[in-house]
Amino acid sequence: MKTKALRWTVAGLLLCFGLGGLACRRTDEPSGRLAGSQKVRYHCPMHPSYVSDRPGDCPICGMKLVPMKPETAPGASATSATPAAPGDRKIAYYRSPMDPGVRSDRPAKDSMGMEFIPVYQDETAGASPSVAGRAAVTLSPERRQLLGLRSEEVRQERIERVIRTVGRVAPDERRLHHIHTKYDGYVEHLYVDFTGAFVQRGERLLSIYSPDLVATQQEYLLAYRARRRLAESGIPSVAKGGIDLLEATRQRLLLWDIRPQDIATLEQTGEVKRTLDLYSESSGFVVQKTAFHGMRVTPADPLFDIVDLSRLWVLADVYESDLPAVRVGMSADASVPYLPGKTWRGPVTYIAPIVEEKTRTVKVRIEIDNRDGALKPDMYADVFLSSDLGTGLVVPESAVIDAGDRKLVFLDGPAGRLEPREVQLGVKLAGGYQVLKGLARGERVVTAANFLLDSESSLKAALSAIASPPASASPAPSTAGRQH
Repeated sequence: MKTKALRWTVAGLLLCFGLGGLACRRTDEPSGRLAGSQKVRYHCPMHPSYVSDRPGDCPICGMKLVPMKPETAPGASATSATPAAPGDRKIAYYRSPMDPGVRSDRPAKDSMGMEFIPVYQDETAGASPSVAGRAAVTLSPERRQLLGLRSEEVRQERIERVIRTVGRVAPDERRLHHIHTKYDGYVEHLYVDFTGAFVQRGERLLSIYSPDLVATQQEYLLAYRARRRLAESGIPSVAKGGIDLLEATRQRLLLWDIRPQDIATLEQTGEVKRTLDLYSESSGFVVQKTAFHGMRVTPADPLFDIVDLSRLWVLADVYESDLPAVRVGMSADASVPYLPGKTWRGPVTYIAPIVEEKTRTVKVRIEIDNRDGALKPDMYADVFLSSDLGTGLVVPESAVIDAGDRKLVFLDGPAGRLEPREVQLGVKLAGGYQVLKGLARGERVVTAANFLLDSESSLKAALSAIASPPASASPAPSTAGRQH
């Protein structure tokens, strides 16, 4: 009986201890889980820097607070939260989320109880001291591919600038001849009787009857005969007087453009001609004719205009901005639309000293050979002025950002770093610009998506300027977080 009672006693003790241990374990589990977990916190979706330990509304915008994951709580205290940044990132300072100008060198809260936001050193080092208003940008390979960013090397090459403009073909003014008489008379006959006729040098143009010319011929014959008679005189002064009289009459005929062979014919025949012919002084085309049969002419009347078109001028219009690249002696090419593939080359012989007011251009004269007669006056021609500028650095046109008062490019550096650089450009070339200052050979410049890059660089520089004022303001005393 005693043995049976002892057995029941041991069984009761074991049952008691087992239930007690189970109860202890059930009692300890919630506390263990609570100790190993973090308290749920809430933040504003529009202002992630505002964090609260209970649900409610954001005091800034009034939006409802949403729960956040414990490991991503941006408002966690710096003393209890594990930093999410990599180990090599160092915090430069802390700033207020509402006023970036207020910052501190240690974790703090502002007057509203909002946690200061850490600013890392690699973020503050992004500003480029050489370019005001721009900051360096670092992009990952994925973002570069998404933006379509491309870059090219700064190359060194032979620089030849070609200025393309338009011009007008014009006659060479030095090859234009006006035909007129030096005495009064009447047109008896026209040998060249229409405009546009081609005449050779020495060809007859018309014949003229002039009373003065007839009288001068008679005087010449009298002087010629008198010289022959007086030459036999024994008095030297008398013989010399006959020679002087003949020479004076001869000079008068020569000054009236009477040819020496016509004077010789007059001496041989001894007969006065009623009319004498007028001859062309050069070869060319008759571009103007005012002489008609029977008309009276005076020395003031132009009878023919004859121009030699074997050499022509091309008067090109060059903008004043291109004048520094134009000089006398440089070569130029001209072409006309109706003769594709054919060009005429000639030197620049004259640059006008005056800028035309309405077009803001300067006339540049180019002399070209036209012995084949393909070019006609008043034709329009495409003109290409080429100048050799030696060897220099060249960047593509798409790499240059015109910021108004300056020109910028972005350097493609290592580790995805894109740094702005101010450059000084020279002449504009067919494929880009000449670089005078700011770049070195072999550096890579961004040629695509650089305007998006410039916008991001400007925004980053502006935020960096706001976050880094000349004098740091003292933060409000650190207090316990407000409970909402």
